[in-house]
Amino acid sequence: MRQIASRENAHFKALKKLCRSGRERRKTGQVLLDGMHLIEVCVQHSVQLQELLVSESGLLRNEIAAYLASSDTSNLLTVLTDALFAELATVETPSGIMAIIMQPLAVHTLNHEIDAVLLDGIQDPGNLGSILRSAAASGFRQVLLASDCAQAWSPKTLRAGMGAHFRLDLHEGCDLQAFLGAYRGQAVVTALDTPTTLYSLDLSKPVAWVFGSEGQGVRPEVAESTPFRVRIPMPGESESLNVAAAAAICLFETVRQRR
Repeated sequence: MRQIASRENAHFKALKKLCRSGRERRKTGQVLLDGMHLIEVCVQHSVQLQELLVSESGLLRNEIAAYLASSDTSNLLTVLTDALFAELATVETPSGIMAIIMQPLAVHTLNHEIDAVLLDGIQDPGNLGSILRSAAASGFRQVLLASDCAQAWSPKTLRAGMGAHFRLDLHEGCDLQAFLGAYRGQAVVTALDTPTTLYSLDLSKPVAWVFGSEGQGVRPEVAESTPFRVRIPMPGESESLNVAAAAAICLFETVRQRR
């Protein structure tokens, strides 16, 4: 076990850089998990922890104390003063525990014959995490992200995903047009300017759902790669839906039809 009580500690400085910089996390390939829930899901999926960071007050919390007592992690443990831990925390109210892991790789390679979720320019980490959570909950495992999406493994996206990341095959920096060109199922893009409604579509066979950015939607060149455009009926006065809400509706309509 390591203890840190000074801001001048070299390891603390490295941890602070890792917690605050997405560029640093990409460079090292490391991922920061904030909170007991994400750590437990990570361990359930046999992802190896590199380091556990716990605040002094966190050691006294029942859930954290029970986890540390039941796991063989003493050699991974770094205990920080509450003040130092708060400087690392990614949330306003520190959880008391964080973990560092190497970014997991997708278990399966891209498959052009099974269900998929394609994300084009989803910039908001909260929306991205919510979509990943809906994908995992609805049984979609394969998720492709274009290079202009928010970082899938950022702390904010992880918090919104609530552990969904570890149940998915996430492929970042994908050429969505190339994938759609080779896809053998039914590719569908959501749009506002089409007469075809979601509920008139047959979703019994493999489908690749394509969702676009919060402001601009799916890029025209990507949308042109899909033969189907559908809209979600909105009898109310709203002009559009949040992309995470739209994705959830489409993914669970797929589930409903297949039941």
